[in-house]
Amino acid sequence: MPRRRQTPKPLRPTAIINRLIREAPLTPWRATNDPVTELVLTLLSQNTSDTNSGRAFQALLKRYPDWDAVLEAPVEELEDTIRPGGLARTKAPRMQALLSQLRERLGPAWDASRLEDMPIDEAKQWLTELPGVGPKTAACVLLFSLGRPALPVDTHVHRVAIRLGLLGPKVAALPAHDMLEAQLPPDKYYDFHVTLIRHGRRVCQKQRPKCSECVLLDRCPGADDFRFPLPEGEG
Repeated sequence: MPRRRQTPKPLRPTAIINRLIREAPLTPWRATNDPVTELVLTLLSQNTSDTNSGRAFQALLKRYPDWDAVLEAPVEELEDTIRPGGLARTKAPRMQALLSQLRERLGPAWDASRLEDMPIDEAKQWLTELPGVGPKTAACVLLFSLGRPALPVDTHVHRVAIRLGLLGPKVAALPAHDMLEAQLPPDKYYDFHVTLIRHGRRVCQKQRPKCSECVLLDRCPGADDFRFPLPEGEG
């Protein structure tokens, strides 16, 4: 009969990255969007799929020539425009509040280049002072727009990190940002973020993780929560 294994010692974060990259090569970092665009995209992506948020963003670009036009549009019109992304009634006024603060801070040119040179903690604070911007969104902007050392912790990263023993089971997403950053060299933040998201979507899913397909199974403390037994003679 199958037997349960002893709970294994967790892998180091860099070892996790290496295993996941060996399984599937990682696309090298490249700048995605300017910081203002990244902020808007992240807002649209909240509580919806990438497909739906992408549709909403494309509709936004088609209807409005620039961010000033989005800011000055009637809120009901903006709601209608971004409706494919879901929660339009909530996201439209939030987007305008965010853009209003950004224009006040950045000026009419919407020049966010100052974020490139700020000390990283100061840049995070500058972003999280904006309405609706938390640590994850700030880290997304810094990492993906500017290539700066910040580690976004979304739902996939948070879940997988807990299962792999990098975080305690009761650690919330907010403190997880600093706790995970402290376990990695800054030049590995991008690799860690992307590989754990990919793994969380494909294998380590919320309800039914595919433990039998996981390249981390032998060192995953969380697998025991899903009653994953080892065959006789292994372990």
